Amino acid sequence: MANTTPVVLITGASRGIGAAAATLAARDGFDVAIGYVKNEAAAQQVAEAVRRRGRKATIVQGDVARMEDISRMFNQAEEQLGPITALVNNSGVTGHIGPFANTTSATIEEVFRVNVFGTMECCRQAVERFRSNNIPGVIVNVSSVAARTGSPHEYIHYAASKAAVETFTLGLAREVAEYGIRVCAVAPGSTLTDIHATAGEPNRPERVAPRIPMGRLAQPEEIAETITWLLSPAASYLTGNVVHCSGGV
Repeated sequence: MANTTPVVLITGASRGIGAAAATLAARDGFDVAIGYVKNEAAAQQVAEAVRRRGRKATIVQGDVARMEDISRMFNQAEEQLGPITALVNNSGVTGHIGPFANTTSATIEEVFRVNVFGTMECCRQAVERFRSNNIPGVIVNVSSVAARTGSPHEYIHYAASKAAVETFTLGLAREVAEYGIRVCAVAPGSTLTDIHATAGEPNRPERVAPRIPMGRLAQPEEIAETITWLLSPAASYLTGNVVHCSGGV
């Protein structure tokens, strides 16, 4: 008998928003493939959290900036859990925070390789599999409120990459709708994850919180709730949408 359990692959799921989305997807009945780049121990912890929810989990190592890694991640996920029915493109990098004039060409290239090329290739792989298996799959791409604000003096290159993701989401959604495949995006505002420290400014949450109408940063679970809602039948008539979860920004 074919596996009827929904299976989601989440990239960048060893921490932050991705880890929260993995746990909430398990709550909602998904088996979960947890993508990670380096931190295998953290990915295993997320897998255990999924299993405690009564769902199957596997971890798949790979860097979405490397096209050859992406096929392997999908293949391993399907070998362990069965056909993928949903994809969350959560992997993303900002590069160093600061004026654009101080940004290196290497940083710009890395950001676009991960945020844009990686997202596009993961989507291509997912759509190919959905169509081969006649699955009305769902894709949720994680964008950023930066796509709308431009993020001057911080990371214009990152904002531009996320704007590309949103345009791609709309175009792909309209292209594959006839196959029953939905594609949406979530645009989080500033969220309490280690992305700030990785970008070189661990105190950024305190600096930006006053600009947010709600007066605080998001918890990862708040963004993850939006992601998993879009994966669910409750969002069955949404495609091509970008849902802003940004505290009023």
